[in-house]
Amino acid sequence: MAESENEIVLDVCNLVTEFVTPDGIGRAVNGVSFKVHRGETLGIVGESGCGKSISALSILQLVPSPPGHVREGTANLEGVDLLALSDRDIRKVRGNEISMIFQEPMTSLNPVLTIGYQIGEAVRKHMGVSKSAARARAVEMLSLVRIPEPERRAREFPHQLSGGMRQRVMIAMALACDPKVLIADEPTTALDVTIQAQVLELIRQLQSELGTAVILITHDLGVVAETCDRVIVMYAGRKIEEAPVKEIFANPLHPYTQGLLTSVPRLATHASERTERLNEIPGIVPAITEKLMGCHFAPRCSRASEQCGIETPVLAAARADHDVACWHVENRGG
Repeated sequence: MAESENEIVLDVCNLVTEFVTPDGIGRAVNGVSFKVHRGETLGIVGESGCGKSISALSILQLVPSPPGHVREGTANLEGVDLLALSDRDIRKVRGNEISMIFQEPMTSLNPVLTIGYQIGEAVRKHMGVSKSAARARAVEMLSLVRIPEPERRAREFPHQLSGGMRQRVMIAMALACDPKVLIADEPTTALDVTIQAQVLELIRQLQSELGTAVILITHDLGVVAETCDRVIVMYAGRKIEEAPVKEIFANPLHPYTQGLLTSVPRLATHASERTERLNEIPGIVPAITEKLMGCHFAPRCSRASEQCGIETPVLAAARADHDVACWHVENRGG
């Protein structure tokens, strides 16, 4: 990251989010902290149920209540704690200073309103411009996200666009008000591989042009390797490892991170590799209501000791700019 990009835009500290369930109160996010710098892409990875998306929804006050609520923590966006804002004030911030792209655009776009109207509505609400100016901005944003014939597309409805185009519309809508932070929650999950690459390249280009900080939530480590500057690994609601992207791929320290990386399919270079089975992590992520002592990954970990089942490891520096929460770190990078 360049020196000019070192400014912290978003500072999340000790975020705790709980849900009331028939089995009791469970913590979906448990003491998560991280910082996002201007112009950087921070990846948040982990299996389904690890708390990635709930962390993002908590920051934006979008956790459904009931049954969920943010129990404690702060999320400072350039000095303003988003979690302390009233409903009225957070609505002024969402879509304006901090935006989110959701997984499935068809559930996020209104099927009975035109694309141009939906993008323009956010512009009118946050920028206070006229209807004609908002429409012009909508067409400009559609052009910016490389949608052909933006004037015509602005008059169309979501069902008239392909999945890739709808996702581009979501990006256009999220960036229409020049937010400081863009949260992308699995933005390419429903897209085929070719369109995935185009959407990710588009986000990179727009980030470069606009200087927006990006939080990319994904389970796809290939996407992380190509897109992110820094990576946070989450497990069972906790942050268990954080490092620059090159460092975490070259020298993963937590056994869970190592398991994720060794379970990724690789292109075979020798005939013997073509018959090798993928590694897998045994077991599943514990339910948020499970009352586990010690390290929550211990039941699935081949390195676990008696200490792991009793004491919860604290996230601490294991190497320069590389934090991990594990009692038995294997420093494979020397």
